[in-house]
Amino acid sequence: MSIFRFKQFVVDQTESTMKVNTDGVLLGAMASAAGPGRILDIGTGTGVIALMLAQRFPSARVEAIEVDALAAKLAGENFIRSTFATRISAQAVALADFQPMEAFDLIVSNPPFFLHALKSRDYRKRVSRHTETSFYSELLDRAFKWLTAKGSLQLVLPIPVAEWIKQQAIDEYGLVVQGQHNIRSFASHPPIRCILAIGKTPLAIPALTGDLVIYEDKGVYSQAYRTLLADFFLAF
Repeated sequence: MSIFRFKQFVVDQTESTMKVNTDGVLLGAMASAAGPGRILDIGTGTGVIALMLAQRFPSARVEAIEVDALAAKLAGENFIRSTFATRISAQAVALADFQPMEAFDLIVSNPPFFLHALKSRDYRKRVSRHTETSFYSELLDRAFKWLTAKGSLQLVLPIPVAEWIKQQAIDEYGLVVQGQHNIRSFASHPPIRCILAIGKTPLAIPALTGDLVIYEDKGVYSQAYRTLLADFFLAF
């Protein structure tokens, strides 16, 4: 079995095509919201982001959707084993087929972002890792419909994909960029990822801004990274 133990919950990722990774835990730790009541995690995978948000926002109800039925089942089992089980749930459903009953204050996703790349022969890996630009258009369309007036869609993305999404959000949906927090491996390196926040209005709380540097030296995590994940990682 492949088990990842956090301070307040455990993630079984044995059957998952996408294991617990840096992108996911950064989004789980950095997504910003002012006391959200309802949160949606799109493409939850193992459920780690949803679990982190349930820990950070103890008054929130967290819904998680996942197109891969096996992954959704695994996430649901991880949720049931957690102390957040009464307010977190997983559903095996495609984004296009999901019909929420209420709007969300925060929608998050660590989406597949290999565009036009050589695809895996494994169907489940292909679904979890690869996508087309139409997926992001659909994601923006759903966010426009499902977000509350002051809500926020927050994504962890490679920089080039983030730039395309920002332009689409503004031009096609009239959304606003609420903030962007760049992520660098080392201080001297260009950003490799960002946490991008998009919504109908500017965030009520300070927007995501600035840079996060993961390593201060090879194999040595920066103090900022350690502080960010101190409430989650046993090693910190």
